Amino acid sequence: MPFRKKARGQLIVLSGPSGVGKSTVISELLGQRQDIHFSVSFTTRQPRVGEANGVNYNFVDRPEFERMIANGELLEHAEYVGNYYGTSLKVIEEKLAAGIDVLLDIEVQGAAKVRAKCPEAVLIFIIPPSFEELSRRLHGRHTDGEDVIAGRLQKAREEYKEIPHYDYLVVNDKVSEAAAEIISILVAEGCRTRNRIHLVEGV
Repeated sequence: MPFRKKARGQLIVLSGPSGVGKSTVISELLGQRQDIHFSVSFTTRQPRVGEANGVNYNFVDRPEFERMIANGELLEHAEYVGNYYGTSLKVIEEKLAAGIDVLLDIEVQGAAKVRAKCPEAVLIFIIPPSFEELSRRLHGRHTDGEDVIAGRLQKAREEYKEIPHYDYLVVNDKVSEAAAEIISILVAEGCRTRNRIHLVEGV
């Protein structure tokens, strides 16, 4: 008999330090797996050059974000370097209920909240080949001053302490290889008994 669509989608959480190349890896991943819905986070930070509203982030002001918190509209939210970031609960639930996999790009605070609310979520942490390489990548962006970069590196050290709470650790040396590893993880997760038990029900 033919495969039936999954009863429920898989929630995938990607985290990693600023400058590790998450956005590039995600772009490569979505180019190969068009069946994944990328959840665009809400944030109060200002757009960077080249970022588009509704594509990279949903940019809102602080009062609007705080209204969303008060109304329970967010699956998770956190404050990072003075700005709010959060994930829409409604969109996530609609996609998962339709059997569509959903990808979240969130930092460690938000990931912990997602794991608490959605224990079946798959948490993946992305690291650079070395901490020295992370520093090179942050300097190479030419978007931040030395004080900001130093703050990001210190934040990265703190984030690394949360790695044991993640299910998988992916090294972003080459983007194509990092994306391929994530796809392999998703294939394996899709083969879990709980995700395929409907194939043998009624046999």
